[in-house]
Amino acid sequence: MTETQTPAAGAQLSLRALTKRFEKFVAVDALDLDVGAGQFFALLGPSGCGKTTTLRMIAGLEEPTSGQILLGGDDIARLKPYKRPVNTVFQNYALFPHLNIFENVAFGLRRRRIGNVKPKVDEMLELVQLGAMATRKPSQLSGGQQQRVALARALINQPRILLLDEPLGALDLKLRRQMQLELKRIQTEVGITFIHVTHDQEEAMTMADTIAVMNNGVVEQLGGPTELYDNPATTFVSNFLGQSNLIRGTVKTAGADVVVDVHGTTAAVPADRARVTSGDVWVGVRPEKVELTAAGQAAGAPGTTQTGTTLAGGVVAEVAFIGVSTQYLVEMPWGQQLTVFVQNNGARDDFRPGDPVDVHWRGEHTFLLDAAQDAHAGEEE
Repeated sequence: MTETQTPAAGAQLSLRALTKRFEKFVAVDALDLDVGAGQFFALLGPSGCGKTTTLRMIAGLEEPTSGQILLGGDDIARLKPYKRPVNTVFQNYALFPHLNIFENVAFGLRRRRIGNVKPKVDEMLELVQLGAMATRKPSQLSGGQQQRVALARALINQPRILLLDEPLGALDLKLRRQMQLELKRIQTEVGITFIHVTHDQEEAMTMADTIAVMNNGVVEQLGGPTELYDNPATTFVSNFLGQSNLIRGTVKTAGADVVVDVHGTTAAVPADRARVTSGDVWVGVRPEKVELTAAGQAAGAPGTTQTGTTLAGGVVAEVAFIGVSTQYLVEMPWGQQLTVFVQNNGARDDFRPGDPVDVHWRGEHTFLLDAAQDAHAGEEE
């Protein structure tokens, strides 16, 4: 192993300075990434961020311009796809229409001339809950069932890593959510490392143990779903994973708490939630963490008024009922609109456009980002 071939301890797959250029366009830019054995790992990002190109390089379908792909410490970056111990499940399933489900799943075993395939095929079909459909053709199955067949066909080859390229993108919303839970169940049962490419934030957060949020060919932030959502490292992550209110402020003092002036109001932010501790900052808070009260009324959530932030002088600009919650847009005195999600549990009276209101949130729900970053980065068009 050369000096540069240094997979992290416990990593099954390591990417080192992995780069892919298409003429003048850099799709993946010196990417360093470690994926642990048995993880459900997601590459998440918008179209064109480099996630699919990264997956294709791991699969051997795209040759890197430079860099290494280390699997168990061995560089496989120049190996042919069929020599790599990985399998890929694509969005279009790629099933053989003339073969029944049993033979689709058995295809890889028969190609390797393995005898008595029935026990292994039956086991795989039971795993994906399609044991009763072995004799049907793909055209006789629903989209979700076809996706399970594609999954079984890939898993029967016992790959060290399974790559999933937007596998649920062709399914309707209800079926997609059902399949998210199914994929997670199957991954837990087989214990194989899954690397899942998606642009769907909810999909990634539902299934993945670890998420790499990609943008412009690099990883903006790496971590678990809760960490990325609650404490984003950049404005891109804060906006791409859900919604965020980003309010300009200026740091006054920094210690155990970073004290920030926010349009004349003082906000105290725990130091471990501050990406910067001086100068101009974005004070961030998620819409569902904000409490809305009538103007001059104290916040009701414990700890909100003692350790949190209150911004007065708001006016309800828009109201949208969205089922489990109501979304409010609140016009603040400095001209910015803040988004507030209020659960429809009957605990509070509804507000109407034109109502004067105050907004409140707790210090531990705040995060600080560098104001040099674009406040609109990562927002959906």
